[in-house]
Amino acid sequence: MTDPLRELPAAFAQRSVFVTGHTGFKGSWLSLWLSRLGARVHGYALAPSTDPSAFVAGGVRDVLCAHHEADIRDSARLAQAMREAAPDVVLHLAAQPLVRLSYAQPRETFDVNVVGTASVLDAVRALDRPCAVVVVTSDKCYDNREHTWGYRETDPMGGLDPYSASKGAAELVVASYRQSFFPPERVDQHGVKLASVRAGNVIGGGDWAQDRIMADIARSLSRGQPVQVRNPRSLRPWQHVLEPLGGYLLLAARMLTAPDGARLADAWNFGPSSLEVVTVGALVDLFLAAWGSGSWQDASSSAQPHEARLLRLSIDKAVTLLGWRPRWSASEAVRRAALWYRRFYEQDPAARVAGSMRNACLADIADYEATGSAAHLHPEAK
Repeated sequence: MTDPLRELPAAFAQRSVFVTGHTGFKGSWLSLWLSRLGARVHGYALAPSTDPSAFVAGGVRDVLCAHHEADIRDSARLAQAMREAAPDVVLHLAAQPLVRLSYAQPRETFDVNVVGTASVLDAVRALDRPCAVVVVTSDKCYDNREHTWGYRETDPMGGLDPYSASKGAAELVVASYRQSFFPPERVDQHGVKLASVRAGNVIGGGDWAQDRIMADIARSLSRGQPVQVRNPRSLRPWQHVLEPLGGYLLLAARMLTAPDGARLADAWNFGPSSLEVVTVGALVDLFLAAWGSGSWQDASSSAQPHEARLLRLSIDKAVTLLGWRPRWSASEAVRRAALWYRRFYEQDPAARVAGSMRNACLADIADYEATGSAAHLHPEAK
């Protein structure tokens, strides 16, 4: 079987790509990958929200054609930045991404994730030029009844917590704009192919956001402290950050270049194999094994805000229609994340300058692209 990721260099070389949220964890990895593919990357986001950050550690600013530090709700500035970029592809990742923070800041969460998404799509409307648009939401957009089977793209939107509800609402915004302004059957008139994408719990080096399990583990181990684990028995669809990013890029490439790309303007899941849904406690054990030392403690409490205990995604659509498949097992994803963090923390603090971890990121990207015959390739991708 031909590796679909081999299509990416030809699809993105010298293309203008506008990325919102490029200073975040996923946005930083995505920007580095796009630059490696030869794209001209224009970033629009707030300043990095953590110190350290994947954006600074990866030296992302140095690979950008343009870097705008601004809010997606600033409609005039966003529209101007997008006009200057004249994008062939828009990848919208900017968001308030934390479940627990959404309890403290519910209105801000809805404003950024819902109104902000509409702001981005209005800027696309104002472009009046052909482009492929991919809006990134979350697996938590679904009305999660904690079924044992995976949610499909046609299942209802929902959300018990403000974050999840905001992502479900963002999906409704995307669907509304697609039908109202960018209907696929009239793409010859408006030129815009609009899709939304949903991914599971992504892990990888450089995520230092509050309440992220990878960040919690790495920080604790770097200080020689036991890891405090809030929900050790909760099941999560873990995947390395490069897994969904590869799906987003493949989807954008196909919408951009395929003669029938408009039929792909729809909602898509990019999750791990059903074999890779493991508990939080098991994930921590895998990290400790890769790190080589450490321990963890059960810090669960009945007083903490609600977080879903079980959530699975069906990836049948992406596998069947795009030929996309997960490549790395959960253990391989955790191993690479642990080695990334360990390399970062083993640096002399004075050496933790901008770009000090870029080569580590690029090496993971290169390995991911070349995984086809590697021993750690996920069984479902062989």
